[in-house]
Amino acid sequence: MYVILTIAPDMGVLGLESIVRADITLATPVHRTGRVLQLQGMFDVPLEEKLTNSWSAHLPVEDRQWSVGLLVGPSGAGKSTLARELWPGRMVEAQAWSGKALVDDFPKRMGIKDIVGLLTAVGLSSPPAWLRPYRTLSNGEAFRASMARALAEQDGLIVVDEFTSVVDRQVAKVASHAVAKSVRRDGRQLVAVTCHYDVVDWLQPDWVYDVATATFTWRSVQPRPTFQLDIHAADRSLWHIFRHHHYLSSDISNAAHCFAGCIDGKPVAFAAYRHFQHPKVRDIKLGHRLVVLPDFQGLSIGGLLEDWIGRYLHEQGFRYRNVTSHPALIAYMERSSRWQRQGRATKLHTSSKRRNQHANTLDPRRLGLVSFEYISPPVPRQR
Repeated sequence: MYVILTIAPDMGVLGLESIVRADITLATPVHRTGRVLQLQGMFDVPLEEKLTNSWSAHLPVEDRQWSVGLLVGPSGAGKSTLARELWPGRMVEAQAWSGKALVDDFPKRMGIKDIVGLLTAVGLSSPPAWLRPYRTLSNGEAFRASMARALAEQDGLIVVDEFTSVVDRQVAKVASHAVAKSVRRDGRQLVAVTCHYDVVDWLQPDWVYDVATATFTWRSVQPRPTFQLDIHAADRSLWHIFRHHHYLSSDISNAAHCFAGCIDGKPVAFAAYRHFQHPKVRDIKLGHRLVVLPDFQGLSIGGLLEDWIGRYLHEQGFRYRNVTSHPALIAYMERSSRWQRQGRATKLHTSSKRRNQHANTLDPRRLGLVSFEYISPPVPRQR
């Protein structure tokens, strides 16, 4: 196979030299074996014509600043060939993974906080998954891990072929949102190459080039599609679906009050609180468990669920505190006006004699916990 590539003189610079116009001819020589001649005779077609493809592409990406681009089109339309020629050396190639913990496959120069932050940013927020080898991850987790590692290993622009092609379409949408958000926040550039048009609304690319129609379109970035999160009381037996994804413990207190967050009737998140036992203070409830299933991480569902519980308890006259060491939840609560930080690594004293309640959930010396308390937003004045 050989490629004839004619490059037009217009070049753009966006952190690297970007070819934005190309005329490409992709041809494969035919070896006239006996079977090839028989096949050619059966269909009476000159096979040389069928094994040569030519197309031109003009992508004026130098005209504006952008973060996320999308090359989309049906299989066989030439997306991968076009991407490799337009951005040589920027395509994310197959990654080699060891049998060690996932975090050990990231560059040695990275600290553990940077690795965890990057994994969380692309929507892989489950600490148990960070400790498992890559081969044990689900397709959705593996895709996010690959994206995180590509962003860690390659500076500037990256081009990802077969973007979300091997994951469930619901996972593809959520992961697209998380990855695009991470790329924009870090000032990076991403070109996603895919045959799936359903990621457009979630990826929110700044531009789209449809290879099938040879059309280039600039887009204004819109909010991601909305989803309805239904929250209702749940039985503790539902915990078995979520227990293996919790970063601290797979156990749950018999005194826990449990809630499920559902999308389209499917439980995707679980939260629980329990009474905070204190010799003087009687009105505090304490967050006990919070898990979002891996396929739905990256949409701030955990934070939304905690917001709801905080408001629910506030309306009943209770205070609600959450003590966490998870970077995603800490970041969410730091940004929110509904949560007030109680001070880093501030120990919450408890009169409980149950060792697991004290040592596993309340001792910041072991986990470096951060405590937040829910603050009800002010009621607007009536005019």
